[in-house]
Amino acid sequence: MIDAVLLLPKILEQAGASHEMAEAAAVIAWKRVAGDGLAGHANPLNLRGGTLIVEVADDVWRRQLQRMSIELISRINKLLRREIVTEIQFRINPAIGKRRPLATKSRVVQSLPENVSSSATEIEDAELRQRFIRAATNCIDRREARNQS
Repeated sequence: MIDAVLLLPKILEQAGASHEMAEAAAVIAWKRVAGDGLAGHANPLNLRGGTLIVEVADDVWRRQLQRMSIELISRINKLLRREIVTEIQFRINPAIGKRRPLATKSRVVQSLPENVSSSATEIEDAELRQRFIRAATNCIDRREARNQS
């Protein structure tokens, strides 16, 4: 079976200077490069010039992804075998973080060990408490994935 994403360089070659095709390819490449881990936190919108516009859930995600932007740009362009993206601009859209399924959110709360849950309840700042829970959940998920492999 052929991975359709690997056909993007040939499609771009045939499309010539088509901005629409370059934009679609950049968005598809972003999704491949960013992976499932970022899907609920970052959403590519469009390509303006060489700048890929990406919505992120909050300022924490914006700062973190900004630090990774050179690597992300390199991976996108490598996948497309041409320099289409020269910059990534991250815009905050709080609705991005709310797009995750509710079942996942409730699973996260239920899956936390008692000591982590009780520590979280002691944090008065609601945003900081949510960040703590997300960080703990990510850590637990990584540990479980490592143990399974």
